[in-house]
Amino acid sequence: MANPESIIVLYGGVGSEREVSLVSGESIGKALAVNFEVEMLRLDAEALPDSINPQRSIVFPALHGAFGEDGRLQALLEAAGIECCGSDSVASKLCMAKDLTKTIARDLGIDVPEAMVFDGTNAPRADAVIETLGTSLVIKPTDQGSSVGLYFTEHRSALGVTLSQIHSGNWLIEQRIHGRELTVGVLNGAAMGVVEIVSASGVYDYTAKYTAGSTEYRYPAELDPELEARIKAQAEALFDACGCRDFARIDFLLDGAQLYFLEINTLPGLTATSLLPKSASCMGFDFESLANALVAPAIERFAAREIKRFVE
Repeated sequence: MANPESIIVLYGGVGSEREVSLVSGESIGKALAVNFEVEMLRLDAEALPDSINPQRSIVFPALHGAFGEDGRLQALLEAAGIECCGSDSVASKLCMAKDLTKTIARDLGIDVPEAMVFDGTNAPRADAVIETLGTSLVIKPTDQGSSVGLYFTEHRSALGVTLSQIHSGNWLIEQRIHGRELTVGVLNGAAMGVVEIVSASGVYDYTAKYTAGSTEYRYPAELDPELEARIKAQAEALFDACGCRDFARIDFLLDGAQLYFLEINTLPGLTATSLLPKSASCMGFDFESLANALVAPAIERFAAREIKRFVE
């Protein structure tokens, strides 16, 4: 089989999630190096390195947020004929837009919190938002990850102050659901274990994600088997409907028996203690075997392409 000579891990980037990406890149690169030739390339600009040879290597993009998950990097890789792990440019761009994935969820009959979107240059009035959505709200960018720019408001004055501080970007305001936070990894279209996230502060924001000891993780989550099956079925349906490829992580909220879809992460955190590896561990994967599974489909696509090129 015409396998690639190396796997290039792209990591870093210039966005707000650079520090998270640096850790993810180092972690996944170390795990892959057990079985593959790995080259680490740190991105310090929104540009594709010229050194990547599409006939010799595939790319694992260990980047989060802008120029990682938003499809722009994937589009450059595709234009250069470079095989890439994870979702393609179209699915990446779609899933980065939280409002668009919620529309797809509704079309599938999957419940989502009521919400409204706005341009940061023209933020709505607090009274208008409250009239539509109530006072308990979550405000976040439509196209960022790692809980960057996440706000919670419970009354008009806090909402007004928050909106007055937003002057750019695309934003989503949604009703806050007070329930259990759940997430499930999807590998090649199949849902893995459900993870429950229990933040000591009650808010799973950037601090709770990346401060040691501030959050408890229960995996597999204690769920009624029928409910667990429903969560996994919805995750698989969303993965398929959004055109995702290889792997993703899908987030939900559970309020009693009512399940709400939140978002799809096409390039989730990839340290040994991140949520996707926790989900995968429920299926018997350790971090090294998960790393191998994450790159396997791209290796197959690379080999099929090279065999076809040789035959032609």
